[in-house]
Amino acid sequence: MFSDLEQTFRWFGPSDPVTLPVIRQTGATGIVTALHHIPCGDIWTMDDINLRKNIIEKTGLTWSVVESVNIHESVKTAGAERDEYIAKYITSLQNLAKAGLKTVCYNFMPVLDWTRTNLDFRLPNNASALRYHAPAVAAFDLYILEREDAFKEFTTGQQQAAKAYLDSITADEKKYLTDTIMAGLPGTDEVFTIPEFKEHLQRYAQTDAAKLKQNLAYFLQAIIPAAEEAGINMCIHPDDPPFPILGLPRVVSTEKDLSDLVGFCPSPSNGLTFCTGSLGARADNDLPGIVSRLGEHIHFIHLRNVQREADGSFYEADHLGGSTNMFAVMKNIIIEQKKRADNGRTDIAIPMRPDHGHKILDDFNYNTYPGYSAIGRLKGLAELRGLEMGIKRSLFEG
Repeated sequence: MFSDLEQTFRWFGPSDPVTLPVIRQTGATGIVTALHHIPCGDIWTMDDINLRKNIIEKTGLTWSVVESVNIHESVKTAGAERDEYIAKYITSLQNLAKAGLKTVCYNFMPVLDWTRTNLDFRLPNNASALRYHAPAVAAFDLYILEREDAFKEFTTGQQQAAKAYLDSITADEKKYLTDTIMAGLPGTDEVFTIPEFKEHLQRYAQTDAAKLKQNLAYFLQAIIPAAEEAGINMCIHPDDPPFPILGLPRVVSTEKDLSDLVGFCPSPSNGLTFCTGSLGARADNDLPGIVSRLGEHIHFIHLRNVQREADGSFYEADHLGGSTNMFAVMKNIIIEQKKRADNGRTDIAIPMRPDHGHKILDDFNYNTYPGYSAIGRLKGLAELRGLEMGIKRSLFEG
């Protein structure tokens, strides 16, 4: 029988309240982390990489995936310094390879990483989830950010829903909404001010979706040969949410986007992070089908579920609940593993992590990064582990 998926947990470094000994108790064997203290665009040195690696290995765990080596904004906008930053990026990849780290996740989202409007959305059982409320985003865009072209991009109904939402919240709730949407990168406490964010928008004034995709192709054609030479598998994370927001384009949102991406620079090193939560926020994404058709390019898997709503809103549901058929997704992942085993590939134990988790039970006593509670993710990992085992044995052990 071929290998199981490699069970991993995301860890934000020594300041993370979810410690490495705690993660080891979940049953995960691999750690997914990054050097969040290094400014975006700077080179990751061997000393910094090895220091983090040694901390992880002393706990009996393995640093399995680097998530993420972030890409400088000048690369995304084709700024004058993009070749300089690409050269630094390649040096970081080469240093990671020297340290034995061979799977690197990244994303190409402009300015903001994942975006939510509520970091403490209470479910009927009082568990705390993350939520994206479309009228709240529209209200922010139209009436708080006051983006010039926003009214052209929302229907009359969406504008009315946004105004009704805005009129229903307090000044403190408006500030909370602003701070939540303007949060920067995972692993940092950075929050953009409105003027700072408007400056970023201005930098993207000449970068529409077509141009952003061209810039992504340029980036890949520059780094993938070096990654392949170093033995590194690059795996892009889909946009979260997978559609344009606040006037910023998104180009890694659909199956066609993913297919285009692997075609920009065909190589075993040019692959995908298959995130069911990000891709699942769009009803037109056929997640089991994406695994069937693009599975050979998947180097890393994020498994979580979202419950979609009619107006474009969604919240993060139980890992086996929500709008995505996780059974069908996992079944096709296991079928992909079997194909790899039959074809003599060695990358069968694809790293998988339970992406995000509700705050439940004792999680409320810890100030963890949004979505990265200990017990909530443990629950998700346990469910996914059981689902994998059940499907695998039913398929291949009769």
